[in-house]
Amino acid sequence: MAQSKRFLAFDLGAESGRAVVGLLAGDRLRLEEVHRFPNGPVRILDSLHWDVLRLWGGMKHGLRMYLQRFGPDLTSIGVDTWGVDFALLDRDDQLVGNPYHYRDSRTDGMMEEAFRRVPRREIFERTGIQFMQINTLYQLLAMAQSNSAQLESAEGLLMMPDLFNFWLTGRRACEFTEATTSQFYDPRADDWARGMLERLSIPTRILGEIVPPGTVLGPLLPSVADEVGLREVSVIAPACHDTGSAVAAVPAQGSDWAYLSSGTWSLMGVEVDEPVITPQSLEYNFTNEGGVRDTFRLLKNIMGLWLVQECRRAWAREGESYSYDELTQMAEQAEPFVALVDPDDPAFLHPMDMPAEIQASCARTGQPAPEDRGAIVRCALESLALTYRATLEKLEAMLNRRLEVIRIVGGGSQNQLLCQFTADATQRQVLAGPVEATAIGNVLMQALTLGEFSSLEEARGVVRRSFKMTRYEPGDPAPWEAAYERFCDLVVRTG
Repeated sequence: MAQSKRFLAFDLGAESGRAVVGLLAGDRLRLEEVHRFPNGPVRILDSLHWDVLRLWGGMKHGLRMYLQRFGPDLTSIGVDTWGVDFALLDRDDQLVGNPYHYRDSRTDGMMEEAFRRVPRREIFERTGIQFMQINTLYQLLAMAQSNSAQLESAEGLLMMPDLFNFWLTGRRACEFTEATTSQFYDPRADDWARGMLERLSIPTRILGEIVPPGTVLGPLLPSVADEVGLREVSVIAPACHDTGSAVAAVPAQGSDWAYLSSGTWSLMGVEVDEPVITPQSLEYNFTNEGGVRDTFRLLKNIMGLWLVQECRRAWAREGESYSYDELTQMAEQAEPFVALVDPDDPAFLHPMDMPAEIQASCARTGQPAPEDRGAIVRCALESLALTYRATLEKLEAMLNRRLEVIRIVGGGSQNQLLCQFTADATQRQVLAGPVEATAIGNVLMQALTLGEFSSLEEARGVVRRSFKMTRYEPGDPAPWEAAYERFCDLVVRTG
């Protein structure tokens, strides 16, 4: 393996974007953040959007910051972002509007409209993707339904990381792991589900080339290279969907493990060689997203730490600012199992006041509403852990085998209380870390593409040697068993 190679990962999440350098030396990998820039929704009139030009400016500044700190020696660049959102381009390759945020309310009712035109079972048979109103399919259907002038004038669609790759290189391509989040990629046909889209009155002319993770997209455009001062740098599509990159970095061996990519969303699942598109996976509403190295990720999207993040924001608006550590400490001191919620309740998707919404959900289900901040956060964390148990049971039922270990990666792996709750609720060993799994996976896929590793297994071995993991063993199962019975009953009643 070559020595001392530098790779730059742009990792764009719901709250911030980052430029992270991966320094690969021997059998060790070290990360260094060179620039962080804010991200978040922008409301324009009644719509919610992403500020993609600000993000693009942040990325270019990250390239300049790299040059200042490390000089011109850079092996390659990779970009990953969240899924489902997209940009529309006109015939001149210009944006036809500000890309929408997936939490925009325009998709309310769109799943039911889609099922009126194409049966739910048929959509799943064609795509194998979990039904969520945020999916690209329902965003486009909302535009078609409203006779959107933007959609009518569009000549191209690029998912969010594909847009930034296009601005970096001039190549329009849709990376596989990101494309699968749309719910209109057909994994059996290895192509867009064009016939289904036509029945939904969504134009297929806007769909472009799909490329696998690990594709070398090309060098930086001369205009970008001149502006930032870097030359002869290749841009590589890693797993451009952030969860795809995070799972690539899971430092696991064998096949008896489940991953849990924990952040704003919780994504819990396993790697499989072929998509699992069965009546059972449809019933459980699981998803088959693209993975790296000819794999798929059989998983469940769960609302995740969004509940806590939005509570924190709501309290900050009231003048009370708390760190996540402070909120976790408050939750640890709160009384256990006072009330539970279903984290995937649609009421939590875009609430105006998350603490009030959690309290209202508890009241609607005949439970005492948590009153103080610690109780509200504990309610959210306990409910998440119980959701993970339900998800694990469904995974094992579909696979017909036991999963012995849960590997938690991402920012949520730092939440020691949630990690312990997960071990207790599932009665499984939990291994937490690395925290920076998405950036690590981005870097690993760049290095793997350029021949620095012979296999994904070798790359994961570097992660095991380079980053700290924390082990959590399950505690007394009795209180969690009682809580799980309540939780299952709650989900049946509210679902």
